[in-house]
Amino acid sequence: MPRDTEPVTGGPEATDTPGGRRTPPPAPRATGPAPAGPAALPAPHPERTGPPDPSGPPALRAPAHDAPAASRGYRAVFAVREFRAVFAAHLLSLLGVVVSELALTVLVYDLTASPLLSALTFALGMLPYLVGGTLFAGIPDRYPARRVLVTCDLICAGCVAVMVLPGTPVAGLLVLRCLVAAVSPVFTGTRMAALTDILGEGDLFVLGRSLLRIISQSALLAGFGVGGLLLAVVTPRGAITITVVTFLCSAALLRLGTRARPARTAGKGGGTLLGESLSGARLVLGDRRVRALMLLFWLPPMFVVAPEALAAPYADEIGVGSAALGLLMCAMPVGSIAAELYVGAALGPRTRSRIVLPLAAAGLLPLVLYGFRPGVALAAVALALAGAGSAYVIGLDQWFVGAVPDELRGRAMTLLTAGLMTIQGVGMALAGLAAEFFPVHGVVAGAGVLGTLCLLLLVAEVRRTAPASAPAIRIRTEVRDGEDRQVPHG
Repeated sequence: MPRDTEPVTGGPEATDTPGGRRTPPPAPRATGPAPAGPAALPAPHPERTGPPDPSGPPALRAPAHDAPAASRGYRAVFAVREFRAVFAAHLLSLLGVVVSELALTVLVYDLTASPLLSALTFALGMLPYLVGGTLFAGIPDRYPARRVLVTCDLICAGCVAVMVLPGTPVAGLLVLRCLVAAVSPVFTGTRMAALTDILGEGDLFVLGRSLLRIISQSALLAGFGVGGLLLAVVTPRGAITITVVTFLCSAALLRLGTRARPARTAGKGGGTLLGESLSGARLVLGDRRVRALMLLFWLPPMFVVAPEALAAPYADEIGVGSAALGLLMCAMPVGSIAAELYVGAALGPRTRSRIVLPLAAAGLLPLVLYGFRPGVALAAVALALAGAGSAYVIGLDQWFVGAVPDELRGRAMTLLTAGLMTIQGVGMALAGLAAEFFPVHGVVAGAGVLGTLCLLLLVAEVRRTAPASAPAIRIRTEVRDGEDRQVPHG
């Protein structure tokens, strides 16, 4: 489906419901002052799987050694049968989205000869995220995850199939593009929440989310190349037709390769879908801790998109050609993929948790090199380093899933996805606006400086909102596969 941009204590073991979702044993809720905001989130269950949050006081910090679970790395994630189906479906649908975006842009330009409408086709891929992610955020918790995921893929396949019809007007193509984009945050939020059912809430969840991010970055690099090759041998409508097949294959993989699990809430509140979506957003954003963690996901991408949005103007500013422009566009994704692979494979859960705040605070500093108006080689190094800084989200995923209660998890994940895509669009627009008045290299360097200052303030807020106390913590990863086997590590 569309892009992304996922602590156990001693005590009784969790049990499994007939639907396959984990039901924790009764346990006392954590005590302490109510979180700030108009409404408090239901207290998360204290028996969370994963590393403690080192942003908190010493009582919460992990011991010096790493859990043995980390030694298996990504191989342990691929050992889970359901995740393999989710991974393959993600790859297929993501390639479908990238190729259809490129082909649709070419098709709109062929029909209208308008650069504005062609560019608008790309922009419409981000704008509906905010609407869909806010108004439909209740869907992932209200309905069974498998049904939501398969339905989203079928809706996208249907929209793309209508795009192929010769009689579809340009306005219709743009409306269908908006509909696909509005479905995207619902799909992504549902899948993120479902991963906690498939992989548990510990290190396997973190590594599973990491793999999906890696494949997203890789598919963006490969997808445009594949799309360009397709357009060299088939018409734009022909390329779009191929993406219908990718969506249908993704739906089949999810339907046949994942288990049916009950909805998290099933409309227990008795309200409407819109009411549940908006109330969930208020609860999530009204909790000070969850809000701080969500902003830590959102703010770095808002500033780091500046050099990507201004890559073409910068190449023109320093007088280089299209080959150098391609290098500048690829440098940041390459740095991001390499760093995430290293952090996920070589570092243990506690170490990944410790580097979240330092890496988030310093991740934008390489952009300051743009202030010296560097050549292509040094600019590419700066972009690769900035991309590597995004590896902080591996540890942040664990903090976030531990802070959000299960009954709100789908809505929180959907809102997170919607905000992430929207904030990147805002960052691109602001960078372009600033470049109308200031030199491009100065705008990128300024984004690095301003972003770092904002993140230092946010890091302080994350530290302030860390839980005040927690029971003794041990690391364990629960694997769900076959007949709900639980495989402990460490």
